[in-house]
Amino acid sequence: MLHTLDAPAVRTWCQLALRALGQAREEIDALNVYPVPDGDTGTNLYLTVESAAAAVESRFADRSEPAPAAGAEGPDLGEAARAMAKGALIGACGNSGVILAQWLRGTAETLATRGGGADDLRAALLRAAEAAYQAVADPVEGTLLTVAATAAEEAAAADGGLAQVADTAYRAARRALLRTPDQLAVLAEAGVVDAGGRGLVAVLGALADAVAGHHPMGPVALRETMSDAERDRFAQSCEDHVRPPGPGHPAFEVIYLLDAPDHALPALRERLAGLGDSLVVGGGDGLWNVHVHVDDAGAAVEAGVEAGRPYQIRITHFAEAAARAGSARAAGPSEPRGRTVLSVVSGAGLAELCEQAGAAVLHADPDRPPASAELAAAVRRAGSREVVVLLNDPELRAAAGAAADQLREEGVRIAVLPTRSPVQGLAALAVHEASRRFDEDVVAMTSAAGATRYAELAVAEGESWTMAGVCQAGDVLGLIDGDVALIGRDLGATGEAVLARMLAAGGELVTLILGEGAPEGLAEQLVAHARRQRPEVDAVVFEGGQESAPLLIGVE
Repeated sequence: MLHTLDAPAVRTWCQLALRALGQAREEIDALNVYPVPDGDTGTNLYLTVESAAAAVESRFADRSEPAPAAGAEGPDLGEAARAMAKGALIGACGNSGVILAQWLRGTAETLATRGGGADDLRAALLRAAEAAYQAVADPVEGTLLTVAATAAEEAAAADGGLAQVADTAYRAARRALLRTPDQLAVLAEAGVVDAGGRGLVAVLGALADAVAGHHPMGPVALRETMSDAERDRFAQSCEDHVRPPGPGHPAFEVIYLLDAPDHALPALRERLAGLGDSLVVGGGDGLWNVHVHVDDAGAAVEAGVEAGRPYQIRITHFAEAAARAGSARAAGPSEPRGRTVLSVVSGAGLAELCEQAGAAVLHADPDRPPASAELAAAVRRAGSREVVVLLNDPELRAAAGAAADQLREEGVRIAVLPTRSPVQGLAALAVHEASRRFDEDVVAMTSAAGATRYAELAVAEGESWTMAGVCQAGDVLGLIDGDVALIGRDLGATGEAVLARMLAAGGELVTLILGEGAPEGLAEQLVAHARRQRPEVDAVVFEGGQESAPLLIGVE
């Protein structure tokens, strides 16, 4: 448990928040009825926090900057907090995304100037709520704003240290979220809580988890937003709120970044407020994120030109976006039309294997998984109307889901197969047939991947608790289906034990993919062991070149 927030805690907070929003993204999208029922709030919040987390990671990775005064490697609290806020501002998407970015900016401003103690967090949450309200031209209660204010007020009055303050803020936000239908009629009519508020509860839950000392790679959803009974209360009306705005609502959403002096903002706000509604302007120090709903998108951009330099301009026509989303959901079987399989892999050998099997490849950095924007860009480069994505890593599901939603709005028919290991991806590729209808091909590939059990050998970097007991640095970990099943000292012996367990349940084909750290003769040793146990088993060996694991194992 932390007693003071520091830069690593900010980093962990961002990572946990990204995982929590990734898990809740579709739920939040379904809750989205205000201000426009376009079903994208969860995706927008995820993309906003993804940008914040990436900025913090870049700050940690940047070794060209001077070290903090204490002499430790890496950024200090202020640098990490400011990086989080700027990353969120630059990547903010949608109404709720811009508001959340401004909330993070308010938090960061206080942490950077005051510190990371309990009183500092109380002050930071109050400033964050204030900043969020200031960003919105016409604040409405029963939204993210109300949830933020309630969390800040109760945290300010809470006794105790940092953990108590963070936990109080989370629990207060959770209670405030459940009251949002009583404050905003459109939510009560739809039978849902506020989508933006639901996202903020996830972010505050992640903060409480970070302060409590939870690891970013630990279990997700450590803090449930609703009990089962509370969830049932709002679940029935969350089936599908994605529809064009009603009569009288502006037709376009306009978002852009703006380089402009602070004194130009009052006139900009006044001009945009006269053009439409849902106006949110976040930022400061010459960099702003502008969001507004208007009928005249050109006039909204011209207002930005008069104030400064607008860029990264995004204009969405609500009716067209809803129609595209509806068409993508309703699309039935179709004849093949330029289909691509995109495989995400790490390692030159694995990439070559996938390319030989006919897949396009996105090379993944083992230290930095691809973000949603990179996944979407890789699909766009493929230039196909139909795309099947093989993730080969369970940690990519949230980013891929956000990317897929964006691509469907662009008319791409996309299926994301949640393959958890490259051996499952290779099994899916082996049965891919472009001549089949899209749905039939996806079902066949999914079945092949699901019929492949996967394992890997990894080397522990330090002492840690696992499902198989305590491991020490240098121990060999045998993971089966993602869980540590064995701890050993030797790659060969541990590999034999893992393979024996997997073959005990049956199997016809063993696939071994050697990584960079695989010793000479490991593959031959394991093939011989497999054939002693089951003479009828076939075995194939590939040089994968992956850095993450010296050996990947698949049993089909």
